[in-house]
Amino acid sequence: MDVDLRKLRYFVAVAEELHFGRAAQRLHIAQPVLSRQIRALEHELGVQLFARDRRSTVSTEAGRQLLEDARPLLASAEALHRRVRRAAHGRPTFTIAFMPGIIVTAESRALAARHPDLTVGVVRTSWNDQVEVVREGRADVSYVRLPVDQRGLRLRPLFSEPRVVVLPADHRLSGKESIDLVELVEERLLQDPDAVPEWRDLPNRSAEPNPLARPALHSVEEKLEHVAAYGGVAVLPLSTATFYTRPDVTHVPVDDLAPNQVCLAWAEGNPSPLVEEFAEIAAARYAEVTVLAGNREEADETLGDR
Repeated sequence: MDVDLRKLRYFVAVAEELHFGRAAQRLHIAQPVLSRQIRALEHELGVQLFARDRRSTVSTEAGRQLLEDARPLLASAEALHRRVRRAAHGRPTFTIAFMPGIIVTAESRALAARHPDLTVGVVRTSWNDQVEVVREGRADVSYVRLPVDQRGLRLRPLFSEPRVVVLPADHRLSGKESIDLVELVEERLLQDPDAVPEWRDLPNRSAEPNPLARPALHSVEEKLEHVAAYGGVAVLPLSTATFYTRPDVTHVPVDDLAPNQVCLAWAEGNPSPLVEEFAEIAAARYAEVTVLAGNREEADETLGDR
């Protein structure tokens, strides 16, 4: 059976909205047209995807499974479309996605030096879209911070770094050399707890008065604004916290937080040999950085013994 990508897009919109009217508005089509397309898809698959009554729309088990499989399929199709369009323009391109605190200048220059006819570009991502950029073909590779949904991806570990808590500059814990996570038990975490699972598992943590009121923050800048305004605390990788310097916030190491792992990610279906070449460049660069850091630490210890 051939899968109609248009019907799949319609299905995903309904499955995410769980409301045919809102889904139709999102897709800019009439609701009766959307309903007919979903019924046609159910007929083709031989299953019921939604249970509907006058008050609600609920995904069936088959619908939930299709949603899980449809998202990466649609992203892969979009990535294919983007690669074909880029190829049609003649000059080859390679796009590198990076997160705040991660600098990719050395790697991008190294790849450009090896391929003078290649246009190398960069795109900034966030926690929310760090893997979607490669699934959708907006970037060839992406520097990602674990954990991520690894379906349809290949990952190359690069380095790890400590995580710190970002606090208002005059916070009671400000200026401490380090703290344990339990010392933050009464604080309000501005992030989704899934991003900091150690926080979620803290014993005796007070329930938030209204967990649904957690603000939807999509950038580091937004998190820092809320921290500075006493809206809560944020846990960030050390490089991200030090990249954004401002006088009204500070950061403190947290001893019992596991380091943040940074990997290079790319789509399994990306056939470009440049991806593997760039992965080798990135891995070699961070191996060199690790060696240099180790040599500095060894030199510091030697000087300290004198």
